[in-house]
Parts: sequence; C-alpha cells; structure tokens
Amino acid sequence: MKLLVDFFPILLFFLAYKFFGIYWATGVAIAAAGLQVGYVRLRWRRWDKLQLMTLFLITVLGGATLFFHEEIFIKWKPTLINWLFAAVFLGSQYVGKAPIIQRLMKQQISLPAEIWRRLNLSWVVFFLLSGLANLYVVYHFDTNTWVNFKLFGLMGLTIIFIILQAFYLARHLRHES
Repeated sequence: MKLLVDFFPILLFFLAYKFFGIYWATGVAIAAAGLQVGYVRLRWRRWDKLQLMTLFLITVLGGATLFFHEEIFIKWKPTLINWLFAAVFLGSQYVGKAPIIQRLMKQQISLPAEIWRRLNLSWVVFFLLSGLANLYVVYHFDTNTWVNFKLFGLMGLTIIFIILQAFYLARHLRHES
C-alpha cells in the first residue's frame, strides 16, 4: 500500500503529461503530492518528512514552471531530490549513532559496522549519479524522453541498484543459529 501511495504522484504526472502536456502534468503533480501528504497524515497520523520535502520542492519548482511557463524548473526536481537524499545519507554518517541506512534496516538484518558504512556510501553515490543522469537527459533530449526517463529510467536504475545491493548484502549477512 505504501508503495502505491509513494508512486501515486509520479504516475499521475506521467498520465497527465501523455494526455495534456507538461504544464498540466506539473499542476497535477503538485496537487497529487499535496493529496499524498494529506492522505498519509490522515491514515497513519504522522507527517512523512520525505513526502513533505518532496511536496515543498514540487510546489516551488512546479510553481516556477507554471508561473514562468518554463519547464526546466520541474525537470530539475528529480536531481534536487536525489542530491538531497545523497546529502542526508552522507550526513547521517556523522550525525547520530549510525548511518541512516542502518537505522532504516537494522530490524531486518544484522551487519558489521563497516558494511553499514559501505552500504550507506553506495546510496550516496547512487543518488549523486541518479541526479547527474537526470540532468544529462534534461539537457540532451526532448521533454517526452525526459518524462519517460523520469518514470521508467530512474525507477529501473533504482530497481537494478537494489538487486545488486541484495547480492552484496547476501555475502555479508550474519547467520544466527
């Protein structure tokens, strides 16, 4: 269910773009992100910080896209989100007792501290490269290609990265008897 809620604004953006163009899609994405934040607040009685940051960025960048009638602002959103994640993951190694990836996954798996640090740094690199990949597509391809890359390319890269990490983690899991 959470995956569907997280995927909701991206899917609506994609569909609105295909039928109505980038400016309608931008407005739909802003509204969908607002609905997403509201739904999570009502359903689980909490504010999801990631969704709030995304709502803020899509409102500012999407608003600039609509106000200036210039699509470059919305095209920068995936890069800024990815780079924000990279900064959070990197900073988490120096703030708190454990890297953020360890805080998120420690209930599911047990790993040595060095493996947690490597895993966390791999996410930093992944987010930095994803942001750069988005900018490459923004500045070298048309909007239609970028929209397809935003939905299928970035998601595909994420899935491949997670699969590769699963293989890496499988080598380092502590087997408890």
